[in-house]
Amino acid sequence: MTTIDAFNDLVRRAEAQPGYRRPAAFAVGFATYAITDHDKPWLKPASAKLLDAWYPVVNHGENFGAAAVLAAVGGWNGANGSLILSREQVLKALEFFAPFRNDGKDHANIRVLEDVHAALLRAEQQAEAQVVPRGAVVAFVADLAQKPSDAAEVYLRLHLLSQRKVQPHGQNLDGVFGLLNNACWTNLGPFDPEGFERVRLRLRARGIEVRVRAVDKFPRMTDYVVPSGVRIADADRVRLGAHLAEGTVVMHEGFCNFNAGTLGKSMVEGRISAGVVVDDGSDIGGGASIMGTLSGGGKEVIRVGRKCLLGANAGLGISLGDNCTVEAGLYLTGGSKVRLPDGAVVKAAQLSGKSDLQFRRNSQSGAIEAIAKGQSGWQGLNTALHAP
Repeated sequence: MTTIDAFNDLVRRAEAQPGYRRPAAFAVGFATYAITDHDKPWLKPASAKLLDAWYPVVNHGENFGAAAVLAAVGGWNGANGSLILSREQVLKALEFFAPFRNDGKDHANIRVLEDVHAALLRAEQQAEAQVVPRGAVVAFVADLAQKPSDAAEVYLRLHLLSQRKVQPHGQNLDGVFGLLNNACWTNLGPFDPEGFERVRLRLRARGIEVRVRAVDKFPRMTDYVVPSGVRIADADRVRLGAHLAEGTVVMHEGFCNFNAGTLGKSMVEGRISAGVVVDDGSDIGGGASIMGTLSGGGKEVIRVGRKCLLGANAGLGISLGDNCTVEAGLYLTGGSKVRLPDGAVVKAAQLSGKSDLQFRRNSQSGAIEAIAKGQSGWQGLNTALHAP
């Protein structure tokens, strides 16, 4: 294919196929699979267990021409899911993109396809040097409101969050734990925990040291995505699928789970559990914890508003509006009894989402109190700590 008109004609024909619809998101990447033959660890049968997928470039509501080409090459049926791409299919896609490859512009998806093709060719030529099966994959999300259908698609959705294409709760993540496979996360990539000691022995025999960082279903974010304008003191504390806004600082004891994170400059020295969203200018103090929606099976989504302070070792089980403070050491659950300035006592859940409140424990009576926050309270983040 040598002309843009021919490319556009291909796109029109692909989009006219029965059942085709423009995807909400798509991406091409590299996938890692479980070893099925320890004598030939590079072999990847069609039924191999997917351990991870890395998408250098993710597309969200954009580049529909590229989506149509990949759909035509891979045989996408218009549903949520993923497809394995052979080197020949990747090469075919590059042939369709020929009119754009040397036009002097940066085409991110073409660049990824070129790198994927080079990696697949190198893998064929140096198969015995591989320590784990890898291959090319393309994932499509037809509708973000529908739940994912396979592990490679889940990884695309996690990339959408960490690359700030989608905010927490902006897509359906039902069933992700059942779709993801547990993995040993190592300096050489992920391995299947089943039979891992045999893998370790063979690698050691070849003089290759393998170090296990974690055994989990979710990898750390920074091995896949490094968002711009953030600082992360300990990469192990941020899972892939965390959404960290520009100006966010995650200190050594901070933690951020998937489908959770910050929407603006924030200091994170405590725990942001799954589903929790922290707005601009807020500080989660050292050792503080915000209740999520996973462990207890709860459905309440907790949100921390703008310019809030959650003190050191505090806990939060309700949402905060803007300009609120929870004093150090106070764990405020939805059922906590809170005394108001007029003497009335209510459950903390009735104050969820209210602004300009300071929650504290009376050191004489032990009662939890909520008072109107004046100008003498917390004055916000230290701007010098959150500069680019």
